[in-house]
Amino acid sequence: MAIFRTRARASLITRAAGAIGLSVAALSSPAVALPASAAPPTQLYVAPWGEDSWPGTLDRPFATPARAQQAVRARAPRMTSDLVVNLRGGTYRLEAPLRLSEAAGDSGRGGHRVIYQAYGYGTPLQERVTISGGRRISGWRPDPQRTGFWRADVGGLETRQLYVGDRRATRLTREGAGFPGALTATRTGYVTTSTVPRTWRHPGDVEFVYRAGYLEGRCGVAGVSAGARRTTITMDQPCWGLTQQLYGGKELLETPSSVENSPSFAPKAGSWYLDRSRPGHHELLYFPRPGQDMRRADVVAPVLESLVTGTGRPGRPLHDIGFRGLTFAYATWLAPSEPAGFPSAWSMYLRPGKGEDSRLLTVPGTVAFRTAERITFEGNRFTHLGAQALELSENSSHNVVDGNVIADVSDGGILMGVVPPDQKGTNRGNRITNNWIHHIGAEYHAASGIWDTATQETTLAHNQVNDVPYSGILSGPGDDLRGIMRRNRILDNRVFATNRLLVDGGGIYLRGEQGSSFADGAVIRGNAVTDSKYGEWNVGIYTDDSTNWVTVDRNTVYDYVASIGGCSEEWGDRPVQNVRYRGNFWDDTVPEWVERREFPGAWPPANKQTPEEGCGDPHRLTFTDNTLLPPRNPGHTCAAHTACAAVLANAGPLPSYRQRLGMP
Repeated sequence: MAIFRTRARASLITRAAGAIGLSVAALSSPAVALPASAAPPTQLYVAPWGEDSWPGTLDRPFATPARAQQAVRARAPRMTSDLVVNLRGGTYRLEAPLRLSEAAGDSGRGGHRVIYQAYGYGTPLQERVTISGGRRISGWRPDPQRTGFWRADVGGLETRQLYVGDRRATRLTREGAGFPGALTATRTGYVTTSTVPRTWRHPGDVEFVYRAGYLEGRCGVAGVSAGARRTTITMDQPCWGLTQQLYGGKELLETPSSVENSPSFAPKAGSWYLDRSRPGHHELLYFPRPGQDMRRADVVAPVLESLVTGTGRPGRPLHDIGFRGLTFAYATWLAPSEPAGFPSAWSMYLRPGKGEDSRLLTVPGTVAFRTAERITFEGNRFTHLGAQALELSENSSHNVVDGNVIADVSDGGILMGVVPPDQKGTNRGNRITNNWIHHIGAEYHAASGIWDTATQETTLAHNQVNDVPYSGILSGPGDDLRGIMRRNRILDNRVFATNRLLVDGGGIYLRGEQGSSFADGAVIRGNAVTDSKYGEWNVGIYTDDSTNWVTVDRNTVYDYVASIGGCSEEWGDRPVQNVRYRGNFWDDTVPEWVERREFPGAWPPANKQTPEEGCGDPHRLTFTDNTLLPPRNPGHTCAAHTACAAVLANAGPLPSYRQRLGMP
């Protein structure tokens, strides 16, 4: 099967870089107890109708969050209570990201916090506040050369996304190579007998997209030239070299899943193109959906690549800051448009390194805090974003992400821990709870709803992740980092409709060393992981290559291609080992191409021709008091079983959150 990873393919990411319970009451407590404020919070106010020259009072508010930040810095050294910045309803279009740092004085002081929140947060009068990195696009007119298209002048705009009527538009796309005839990969690109590429207008904007198994990446075209009997497509460098290195061989490269971004491609309703043929005088082209009137449509093009960042220093983390009731929206991410493109696996991509080595980087968070402690995100929304939504990394500990909604982002939802290119770090005691993450990976599909790369004492509890193209919750590093992860808990989450597009992932996907014993290893408890029978290989609770020291306890898993299992890689001391399964409910589905073992789960065998590659036998698995659900209609049987139904009822955001999150 194509999904069986050879030793070369499975170690690809590694080489490119060189991978107890919790009560409801505990979920409501802060990560670190703070002293109670001796005085009521100090209040500042910001409003779209305010003036930055005003004092920031309720009746004379500031106009911008940046001006409120200046006021916070002036007051922080003398804090005797929390300092609350109230943003009145409306959209705040940032001219630059809001950058917070310990060195500049943005942290709370004396056990008090700085809080940026929507005015009226937590009350029925809470106002809607959007922190936007976008630009309104107006002046639309019918395109005189292309029937049905509308055109708008946008100056020097650079973006990879467009939103019309609060809905993501799609770039002009052709499925496959977009023309008949074969592609032959060469050292510099392709040759083909087709003449169609010669007709592409502005071929330098075109991107080829490659998708197979758990991989998806893209590479741009440098130019198209005509020969006597063939057409030559020259690809961007260094992207083409990196793409060949990452994906290997020619099979994937010669069968692209799609080709994007040319005005020569036939339009579909809601598709667009940015014409950059005249520097400084770019024009947007858009093919409206039925009923859209471009003279009145609300059109936003993201401009900024990040919205809010926070940074500390070694030993001096940024700390004690909160964000409540805000919407973070309309940001792009331009790295895939660079000559190095987006040769990618998971939410990682390659860039040139020293000599023949390449660097492995991670798609960044649009809101990102690095070397930060006791940062809280409560009741916010992250949407219409061009990268990952939220990142907590580089020695960030005791942070809380609770009760947020993340949807319609180009890559993943929440990223945390030791992220490439880093190889070490301490990220401890973070809590990700009661969030609803859905319809992420809208553009870069090899993304996860939550990715805990390498942390300690992390709690991922009562979240819901659904309708995602790849994995729901991923716990483990991209590289083989050992001795970092311990005492992590994945509890009472609701995960379904994962792997809608890519395979070789799962609902809850683990890899790597999770501890040094069961006492300090990972606990996967009380999760409901269901209804994702897509493709030829995905696993409800997936213990993949080198997973070690994991307890899988009292979960409900059914209607996946495989309920449990994984690829135990014998080569390189990377087997799956020391996993215990206790009191779970599952239908124990196994795909037809995997032979059943004498114990539960889908465990692909070693490659008979090259047994030192591919998968092998897992070691030291134990199974205790697990309940088998019938493969036909397991959900009905679970609903009739008291203990199984209780897992379903308890999983996902707690009842007090569901209405606030807007969940059906």
